[in-house]
Amino acid sequence: MPKPPRTDDEKGLSSAIASRTAHVIHLTHNDFDAVGADAIHRMKYGKDGVFTIWSSVGKFTGLLSLVAASPGKGDTLSISDIGYQKGADTLAQKAQKNGWVIEWRDHHRWREEEMAAIRTTVSLLCVDTEVCATGIVARDLMPGNATAAEVARIVCDYDLWKHTDPRSAVLGQVLQRKKNRDHVRDCLVNGVFTDPVIEAEYREIKAEMDEAMENSLRHATFAGKKYRIVFAPLYGYPSETAHYIRNKKKTDIEVIIGKDGKFSLRSVPPISHLIAREFGGGGHPNAAGGSFSFTVIERFTWWLFKKSKHFDAFVRIAEQY
Repeated sequence: MPKPPRTDDEKGLSSAIASRTAHVIHLTHNDFDAVGADAIHRMKYGKDGVFTIWSSVGKFTGLLSLVAASPGKGDTLSISDIGYQKGADTLAQKAQKNGWVIEWRDHHRWREEEMAAIRTTVSLLCVDTEVCATGIVARDLMPGNATAAEVARIVCDYDLWKHTDPRSAVLGQVLQRKKNRDHVRDCLVNGVFTDPVIEAEYREIKAEMDEAMENSLRHATFAGKKYRIVFAPLYGYPSETAHYIRNKKKTDIEVIIGKDGKFSLRSVPPISHLIAREFGGGGHPNAAGGSFSFTVIERFTWWLFKKSKHFDAFVRIAEQY
């Protein structure tokens, strides 16, 4: 059986799930793609028809366990923009037995055995790496709807690193602040892509982001022979920082590292997901994440010197591909 909720937040969420009036639980990631997917769900089912649970990748199985423990009563558990994780098939089986109808839409890379394990339990599994999760959701839930298609196009422009529509960059940056999540989502439901709130947030974030990106570049380390690889500390805005350094220094692979050793990885060659798996992570061919698992001492030396012994191992692994 799933473990009972332990923290006050878990107990509160568990109670809210049990007393829900919506007939669709949407368990999704917490970035722009997830916000777009949630907007499409609300276009389909109405604002009162969807109970949204935003989840980091690390918290996904815990949140799935909470939902699985609550009676489904024939309602839909819709999972989007999060890939398979160890144990997810067991939790999905428990959710199904508890009365949930499970739909899973994702654009991350799955192994065949992972898809086979989930397919036995869910009513729908759609994994398509060619589009963003919002694109999959729009295609499935709102086919032929012009507003849904436009939302999907803008989200995919940002999430797949196309960078052809300036609106996608603005929204993606505004959503670096989780307080803006619901507001942007509600705008997207109505086909609105900017308003005074979004514009004011963007101006404030842009000034902060420019300073953070320049600070990251100032402390960057460059390495590699086959690829030009950069390791840089994270001061905020990992995707934008990687894009900024690539434009400035013509790098092939950007590793943007937080104070605890977790890193965001971007690459021109489609190998990010392969490298990230060697460091306990995963993602897409051109964008992924992992961790160097810093010890307490390594955290201190990283903070002080912006250097790490893990760089050599990363370069060695990356240049195998």
